[in-house]
Amino acid sequence: MTAQPETRDSKGASVISNVIDVLRCFSIEEPLQGVTEIAVQVGLHKSTVSRILATLENENIVERDPLSRRFRLGLGIITLAGPLLADLDVRKVAHPVLQELSRQTGETSALVLWNETESISVEQVVSRSNVKHTSPLGTSYGTALSASVQVFLALEEEDRVRQLLGSGTIQHPSPNREGLDAYLTRLGDVRSHGYAVNFGETSVEEVGIAVPVHDHRGDVAAAVLISAPRFRVDRDQLEVLVSACVLAAKDITRRLGGRPPVDAGLP
Repeated sequence: MTAQPETRDSKGASVISNVIDVLRCFSIEEPLQGVTEIAVQVGLHKSTVSRILATLENENIVERDPLSRRFRLGLGIITLAGPLLADLDVRKVAHPVLQELSRQTGETSALVLWNETESISVEQVVSRSNVKHTSPLGTSYGTALSASVQVFLALEEEDRVRQLLGSGTIQHPSPNREGLDAYLTRLGDVRSHGYAVNFGETSVEEVGIAVPVHDHRGDVAAAVLISAPRFRVDRDQLEVLVSACVLAAKDITRRLGGRPPVDAGLP
């Protein structure tokens, strides 16, 4: 069989693929790249990489670091991404991930946002099981032991947490000094582990698991929440649900262009 001649279209597609491969070499971990480094990573000759970078530099897609003379992404790439970022709705991004999370776990999954005093459900995929836990969109959670509230409060300053609980804005079963100290210790564990669990503490019939979602600025934009009937969740199943929730939150974070804490949240 004779080889088919390479067409102009196929050559163009190859060039585009090479450009994309070069751009993918720039990361949060390695923001500065030299011609030789990129050539090794993408498997292209240094002269080819150099020509690609020169073109990208002319368009402000990449720029040279003034000290090292290596390349980094330039502000021109923000111009290209601007229309996407302007239309990037966390609910739209999260929905397919929540669908898959519910399919995998068999439980209700939701996306919740924080309004500085309570968490609010803004998206939900309901479990297909006959016995399940659901809540209408717009439901707010204002109790300190709610998994989603724990996730958001874990990122607040200590004085702010004491003020919210001490004033009763967020309800806590033991709002005295000892209770608040113990709760702040618990929030420290939530920060460390990267997730929060409410194992029948706000309702003896329900287990809640929440994991934060990070946006492209590194801020917490939302949280993924799993709600399940307590009778279906033993300690082994709890670990399964936590792992699934952590992976879902990381997936949404990735889709938002964010970056979760390294290795946080895996039991």
